Amino acid sequence: MQVRNDHPTRFSDEVRSIPLWAGILATIGFLGVLVAFVVVLGHDPKAPPPILRTLFGVLTGTIAACYILLVGYINHDAGRRGMSRLLWTLVSLFVPNGFGIILYFILRKPLPATCPQCGTAVQPGFGFCPSCRYRLQPVCPHCQRGVTQGNVFCPYCGGALNEPAQVSHSEK
Repeated sequence: MQVRNDHPTRFSDEVRSIPLWAGILATIGFLGVLVAFVVVLGHDPKAPPPILRTLFGVLTGTIAACYILLVGYINHDAGRRGMSRLLWTLVSLFVPNGFGIILYFILRKPLPATCPQCGTAVQPGFGFCPSCRYRLQPVCPHCQRGVTQGNVFCPYCGGALNEPAQVSHSEK
């Protein structure tokens, strides 16, 4: 039995995992950029009309808020995956042009799964649970090497994986 995540993640679940502090900072950042475009630039005699300043403020504020929310998500998600939260938060903040965020999504570890017997978090690919020694991956009954779920024959020794019980000649 191969260990998989019990609950597949959905986009709405991922959005709900963004920390509250990131939402607050994103709101402050959005409003700050909007005020800067509408009020501060309004004092400049060469400024564009108020409707354009408002439009640019909303657009730029939305981009800044999304960036802050992504950094907050990375901070939380790195902790969920057993990675360094501080390191990946700093990488996503200071590597320019959003490459730190892209780098995180390329290099992040898979989510840990849970052992069906004891509930301990285990990394994907483990053969046994480190807490209770429960077998997490199926093996060939002949050569004891790992096989994939759904294989009919062992790719290493050729033995049948789901052999039916041997029928003796006396039962026929």
